[in-house]
Formats: sequence, structure tokens, C-alpha cells
Amino acid sequence: MRKKIIAGNWKMNKTFSEAEDFLTELTEIIEPFDLGSVEVIVCPPSLYLELASDFAQESELAVGAQNCSDKEFGAYTGEISAPMLDSMELEYCIVGHSERRQYYGETDESVNAKIASLLNNGITPIVCIGESLLQRENDETEKVILSQLRGAFHNIDFNKEILIAYEPIWAIGTGKTATPQQAQEIHKLIRNWLKDNHGIDVAEAIHILYGGSMKPDNVNELLKQADIDGGLIGGASLDSAKFSSMIQAAVKL
Repeated sequence: MRKKIIAGNWKMNKTFSEAEDFLTELTEIIEPFDLGSVEVIVCPPSLYLELASDFAQESELAVGAQNCSDKEFGAYTGEISAPMLDSMELEYCIVGHSERRQYYGETDESVNAKIASLLNNGITPIVCIGESLLQRENDETEKVILSQLRGAFHNIDFNKEILIAYEPIWAIGTGKTATPQQAQEIHKLIRNWLKDNHGIDVAEAIHILYGGSMKPDNVNELLKQADIDGGLIGGASLDSAKFSSMIQAAVKL
């Protein structure tokens, strides 16, 4: 049975002192939780990765970055590479997030290069895929998801640990909501693609997270779905009470 993974993507939020206060509160709240079947990941802005790593050493938190370069070293001002993340002993890194694709021109090809670099440096990528509202309304969901999977994972070694996060972009900030059944349908599509292209053992081992506005009031029903192995959580991960309640929900399953 796959363990549940609750990952918090802070995006561009919190000052240093706010980050420190949050991590203090979160680690205190979850300290008594039995996290044997749940992995908790925090993905703060890069400025706070060392701070989060300090807290992780004294708790059961794992730490991930929100992005990395597809290059390893060189004259790329402002970029952070997988070898740099590895030197900090980070375990995870998000790649291909919809906001990176929308605002910074990230493509399946660049995501593919980032995945390869992360795996070469012993870091587990959290690979985001998902369709827009227009694509869903045009009945292009399956086409888009499968295209992103093929592009992102071209020549990637699935014998190494990889997480996939499904982001229904159409259900984020649009007033529309993906039901647990709609989310499960796409997670099953992803797992079937893994099975067809990489074998049943890989398909059963890969964790597929849901990244579509998971909150305390929908976490239980989402996590009960057969192919939803956790969440990549945005807004709710910024509140220690909300985030810890979602961790507790995963523990109780």
C-alpha cells in the first residue's frame, strides 16, 4: 500500500520571521502524530530552504524546493540548480507547476530536462501536469494529460523515485470545483498510462498527488479515492492549523 504524501507549496509567501513562526507551530502540532504511513513535505521559497531544513532535522518534515534550473552550473543569473539543492541535502523539488508554465514559459521539454537533472542528483521530482479550463471545455483533457506525460517523461528512468501531481488548472481560482470523482478519473488515467508504458510495478509504486485546491473540507473524500495518494497543497498549506488538520486526516485513513 502506498503511503500518503501531504506536500505544502508556499509559492511566493511569508517573510523570514513568518516562515520561522509557521515551522515552529507546525512541528509542535504534528509532533505527537503517528506519521509512519504519511510523508509531510514543505516547499518554501528558496530563501527559506536552509531554515526549513534545520526544522526538518529535528522533526519528521521533509523539505522540497519549488523549482530548479534545467542547467547544472554556469552563467544563469538568478537560477538554482539540482546540484545546489543536493548540496543542501534536499529530498524533493517541484517542476512543471502551472504557474511556471503560464508565467515563465516552462515547457514539457524544459520540465523533462529538469527531471533528468534532479534524478541525476538524487532528488525526487514532484512533476506537475494538468489542463486549462478551455482545454477541458473543448474535451481535450485526456489528450493534454497524455501529451504532457509523454513530453515530461521522455527517456526518464522510472526505477528512481518520482512523484506526479495532477493540477486541474480549470478548478483553481475559477469558481469551478473538481469533484473527488473527477479527480480520481484523471489520476486513474495517469496510472493507466504508467502501466501501459512502464509496467504494472512502476504504476503501482508511483505516488500521484492531487493539486487542485485541496482543503480541510475536501481532503477526506479526495484521499479516499483509489488513485489519489496525497496532495500538493497551496493556500491551505500557509496556515499551520489547516495544514496540520489535513496531515491528521491522512494519518487517520
